[in-house]
Amino acid sequence: MNDQEKIEACKRKKVEGNLLFKNGKYRRAGKKYDKALDFVSGDIPFGDDDLKLVESLRVSCWLNTAACCLKLLDFHRAVNLCSKVLDVESSNVKALYRRAQAYMETADLHLAELDIKKALETEPQNREVKLLQKSLKQLRAESNKSDAQIYTTMFSRMTKDGSTATKRLKIDNVENNNKPLEEVIAMELEETAVSSQPPEEGVAVDSS
Repeated sequence: MNDQEKIEACKRKKVEGNLLFKNGKYRRAGKKYDKALDFVSGDIPFGDDDLKLVESLRVSCWLNTAACCLKLLDFHRAVNLCSKVLDVESSNVKALYRRAQAYMETADLHLAELDIKKALETEPQNREVKLLQKSLKQLRAESNKSDAQIYTTMFSRMTKDGSTATKRLKIDNVENNNKPLEEVIAMELEETAVSSQPPEEGVAVDSS
């Protein structure tokens, strides 16, 4: 196949993929896009006159395959495909938008925010990106609330466990030594104060 034939074959496979995508057959559509990419692979040399068109076809197929991956919940591949697009077109809004969607699904909220901000710098009035930004804010708020609840529970449990252990130690000391509780507490405070004193100069500290 010459260059023109490869380009036409790529276009046909891409159209077939588009039809499958519209019918909800995302896995088959993705395979068509992959096949289309085979005809315009970077390993195949093209003449200077065709390079711009070939690059445009690659970008389009990468984006379409990424859309299939999002539908199929293959978020990591969606990120990789969008990153390929952005290596060629650093401000491609569709790639930034779809990669941000994938990042949100993998809980990489900071990376999603960076992509959304860059997309809005390119197209400030893009409605879909604005809606995604709103969804990200809600997701971040829910994540922060969940984290706060987890940390509160952990701190409460640690504090409770520590308090219980301290009380048990004091009770054991009283029961085993038949000493008043006040005397045990005083002894513990005295031992803590002594242990916190720095070693005297010239005295070797045992590091074992």
